[in-house]
Amino acid sequence: MGLFDNAVPGGNITKPLMIALGALLVGKMLSGRSAEQPDQPQTPVPADPAASDGGLLGGLGGLLGRLKDAGHGNVADSWVGTGQNQSINANDLGAALGPQVIREIAQRTGMDEGELLKQLSTALPGIVDKLTPNGQVPQQHQVASAFNS
Repeated sequence: MGLFDNAVPGGNITKPLMIALGALLVGKMLSGRSAEQPDQPQTPVPADPAASDGGLLGGLGGLLGRLKDAGHGNVADSWVGTGQNQSINANDLGAALGPQVIREIAQRTGMDEGELLKQLSTALPGIVDKLTPNGQVPQQHQVASAFNS
Protein backbone atom coordinates (compact mmCIF):
# COMPACT_ATOMS: atom_id res chain seq x y z
CA MET A 1 0.00 0.00 0.00
CA GLY A 2 1.50 3.30 -1.09
CA LEU A 3 0.88 6.69 0.45
CA PHE A 4 -1.58 7.66 -2.26
CA ASP A 5 -3.67 4.48 -2.29
CA ASN A 6 -7.28 5.45 -1.63
CA ALA A 7 -6.36 9.15 -1.67
CA VAL A 8 -8.34 9.68 -4.85
CA PRO A 9 -11.96 8.64 -5.38
CA GLY A 10 -11.74 5.37 -7.25
CA GLY A 11 -8.26 4.80 -5.78
CA ASN A 12 -6.44 5.07 -9.11
CA ILE A 13 -3.83 7.73 -9.82
CA THR A 14 -2.70 7.74 -13.42
CA LYS A 15 0.90 8.49 -14.36
CA PRO A 16 0.00 11.88 -15.91
CA LEU A 17 -1.82 12.84 -12.71
CA MET A 18 1.19 11.81 -10.61
CA ILE A 19 3.40 13.97 -12.84
CA ALA A 20 0.96 16.86 -12.42
CA LEU A 21 0.88 16.47 -8.64
CA GLY A 22 4.66 16.19 -8.58
CA ALA A 23 4.97 19.34 -10.68
CA LEU A 24 2.87 21.23 -8.16
CA LEU A 25 4.43 19.80 -5.03
CA VAL A 26 7.90 18.51 -5.92
CA GLY A 27 9.27 20.54 -8.83
CA LYS A 28 12.01 18.14 -9.78
CA MET A 29 9.40 15.65 -10.97
CA LEU A 30 8.32 17.88 -13.86
CA SER A 31 9.57 15.45 -16.47
CA GLY A 32 9.33 12.34 -14.38
CA ARG A 33 12.78 12.92 -12.88
CA SER A 34 13.37 11.81 -9.33
CA ALA A 35 13.95 14.38 -6.60
CA GLU A 36 17.65 13.52 -6.51
CA GLN A 37 18.28 14.60 -10.08
CA PRO A 38 19.14 18.22 -10.83
CA ASP A 39 16.41 20.38 -12.27
CA GLN A 40 16.79 21.46 -15.87
CA PRO A 41 17.68 25.15 -16.06
CA GLN A 42 15.17 25.97 -18.81
CA THR A 43 12.09 25.44 -16.60
CA PRO A 44 9.97 28.30 -17.94
CA VAL A 45 7.86 29.10 -14.87
CA PRO A 46 9.82 31.34 -12.49
CA ALA A 47 6.78 31.60 -10.20
CA ASP A 48 8.73 31.42 -6.98
CA PRO A 49 12.41 31.31 -5.98
CA ALA A 50 11.63 28.13 -4.02
CA ALA A 51 10.20 26.50 -7.13
CA SER A 52 13.45 24.72 -7.92
CA ASP A 53 12.99 22.68 -4.76
CA GLY A 54 9.26 22.74 -4.25
CA GLY A 55 7.25 22.54 -7.40
CA LEU A 56 5.87 25.27 -9.56
CA LEU A 57 4.31 27.02 -6.58
CA GLY A 58 6.99 26.41 -3.95
CA GLY A 59 5.71 23.09 -2.67
CA LEU A 60 2.70 22.12 -0.59
CA GLY A 61 2.89 25.32 1.44
CA GLY A 62 2.95 27.38 -1.75
CA LEU A 63 -0.05 25.52 -3.13
CA LEU A 64 -2.00 26.07 0.07
CA GLY A 65 -0.96 29.74 0.06
CA ARG A 66 -2.22 30.20 -3.50
CA LEU A 67 -5.56 28.66 -2.54
CA LYS A 68 -5.84 30.94 0.50
CA ASP A 69 -4.88 34.02 -1.53
CA ALA A 70 -7.62 33.14 -4.03
CA GLY A 71 -10.27 33.01 -1.29
CA HIS A 72 -10.29 29.24 -0.80
CA GLY A 73 -8.58 29.15 2.61
CA ASN A 74 -11.41 27.23 4.26
CA VAL A 75 -11.20 24.56 1.56
CA ALA A 76 -7.39 24.29 1.84
CA ASP A 77 -7.60 24.18 5.65
CA SER A 78 -10.12 21.34 5.43
CA TRP A 79 -7.61 19.29 3.44
CA VAL A 80 -4.87 19.84 6.00
CA GLY A 81 -7.12 19.49 9.05
CA THR A 82 -8.36 16.25 10.48
CA GLY A 83 -12.05 16.72 9.55
CA GLN A 84 -13.90 16.15 6.27
CA ASN A 85 -12.21 17.43 3.10
CA GLN A 86 -14.16 20.09 1.22
CA SER A 87 -14.20 19.87 -2.56
CA ILE A 88 -12.97 22.55 -4.93
CA ASN A 89 -14.42 23.40 -8.32
CA ALA A 90 -12.01 22.81 -11.22
CA ASN A 91 -12.46 26.42 -12.40
CA ASP A 92 -11.74 27.77 -8.91
CA LEU A 93 -8.61 25.62 -8.71
CA GLY A 94 -7.50 26.85 -12.13
CA ALA A 95 -8.00 30.48 -11.10
CA ALA A 96 -6.02 29.92 -7.89
CA LEU A 97 -3.11 28.18 -9.66
CA GLY A 98 -3.04 30.59 -12.58
CA PRO A 99 -3.05 29.98 -16.32
CA GLN A 100 0.75 29.82 -16.65
CA VAL A 101 1.05 27.03 -14.08
CA ILE A 102 -1.85 25.08 -15.60
CA ARG A 103 -0.39 25.46 -19.09
CA GLU A 104 3.03 24.26 -17.91
CA ILE A 105 1.63 21.19 -16.17
CA ALA A 106 -0.65 20.35 -19.12
CA GLN A 107 2.34 20.51 -21.47
CA ARG A 108 4.43 18.30 -19.20
CA THR A 109 1.71 15.69 -18.78
CA GLY A 110 0.25 15.81 -22.29
CA MET A 111 -3.18 16.34 -20.77
CA ASP A 112 -5.85 18.80 -21.89
CA GLU A 113 -6.00 21.76 -19.46
CA GLY A 114 -9.69 21.17 -18.67
CA GLU A 115 -9.17 17.47 -17.96
CA LEU A 116 -6.07 18.28 -15.90
CA LEU A 117 -8.03 20.69 -13.70
CA LYS A 118 -10.88 18.21 -13.35
CA GLN A 119 -8.51 15.46 -12.21
CA LEU A 120 -6.49 17.77 -9.93
CA SER A 121 -9.63 19.15 -8.29
CA THR A 122 -10.70 15.57 -7.57
CA ALA A 123 -7.27 14.35 -6.40
CA LEU A 124 -5.85 17.25 -4.41
CA PRO A 125 -8.17 17.07 -1.38
CA GLY A 126 -7.22 13.44 -0.72
CA ILE A 127 -3.54 13.87 -1.58
CA VAL A 128 -3.09 16.91 0.67
CA ASP A 129 -5.01 15.07 3.40
CA LYS A 130 -2.64 12.08 3.09
CA LEU A 131 0.41 14.40 3.17
CA THR A 132 -0.85 16.11 6.35
CA PRO A 133 -2.02 13.23 8.56
CA ASN A 134 -1.79 15.17 11.83
CA GLY A 135 -3.08 18.46 10.50
CA GLN A 136 0.47 19.72 9.99
CA VAL A 137 2.12 20.71 6.70
CA PRO A 138 5.27 18.56 6.35
CA GLN A 139 8.74 19.80 5.43
CA GLN A 140 9.41 19.89 1.69
CA HIS A 141 11.83 16.93 1.82
CA GLN A 142 9.08 14.82 3.43
CA VAL A 143 6.70 15.68 0.58
CA ALA A 144 9.40 14.81 -1.96
CA SER A 145 10.10 11.46 -0.30
CA ALA A 146 6.37 10.62 -0.39
CA PHE A 147 6.47 10.90 -4.18
CA ASN A 148 9.54 8.68 -4.39
CA SER A 149 8.08 5.87 -2.31
